[in-house]
Amino acid sequence: MSYPSFYDIAKDFRVIMLDSYGVVKNHKGLIDGVKSTIDWIKKEGKTFRLLTNDASRSQQQQQESLARLGLDNIDLHEIITSGMMAKQFLEQKIRSGKIAYLGTENSAEYILQSGLEHIAVCDVDLEDIEDISAFVFLDDEGFDWNTDINKTVNLLRKKTMPVILANSDKYYPVSKHDVAVATGGIAKLVESMLHKKFIHFGKPDSQMFMYAYEGLIDELGFVDKQDILMVGDTLETDILGGNKFGVKTTLVLSGNTREATVDLNINSSGIIPDFICPSIVD
Repeated sequence: MSYPSFYDIAKDFRVIMLDSYGVVKNHKGLIDGVKSTIDWIKKEGKTFRLLTNDASRSQQQQQESLARLGLDNIDLHEIITSGMMAKQFLEQKIRSGKIAYLGTENSAEYILQSGLEHIAVCDVDLEDIEDISAFVFLDDEGFDWNTDINKTVNLLRKKTMPVILANSDKYYPVSKHDVAVATGGIAKLVESMLHKKFIHFGKPDSQMFMYAYEGLIDELGFVDKQDILMVGDTLETDILGGNKFGVKTTLVLSGNTREATVDLNINSSGIIPDFICPSIVD
């Protein structure tokens, strides 16, 4: 099937929002040609935002990581992460105690930024959990998948507390044909086991889109949602989130969704993008 180019789609929009993994980068690094695309977006006078469900790095760390890959044309305020939403919740809702987390020490930066004390789940003593006031799923690395997930389940069985999921992605591509379980997949398993509902941040939930939208209004004044294009590789997060928020959506076939199965994925999920294109460089 023949698809339009990203440039033909994007030229009609004032604001371009891009997902990160599967759109800008993949398991190999930066997708070839992406820097030129973002240069084009800015040269055309369009406003750019990067919306990522990656809560494993702070906003500053995301910018530095992209720069190391060769993408040095993204400003700090143009990066919006699901971890920023989790940090906002912690600042507003949790006043004391320790925040237990599953993830890397690096990913705990968002907890530190909220001014709260944190403790990795591997260091939690299940016989002494009185001072633990919340739990955060941050990353799919930095812990033992056997002992630490089991400890997470038992901690949340023993004590009722707010549980925050900073990345709703269930999986991500690690090669052309294979995927790896992401933080959202782990949290979904634990939710199912415990029959509990966790607090989800990141796409497809509207908070990240509202945060980005309010920033656009502060910067540009009134912005019609129909002038905003959300571009992503995953129907259940990027496209569903954009559709729910009322912006236009483009599904790219450079990440989680492949050309061979795109029609099946759309028909089975009922999530319909406004546009489809091979990638943001085509």
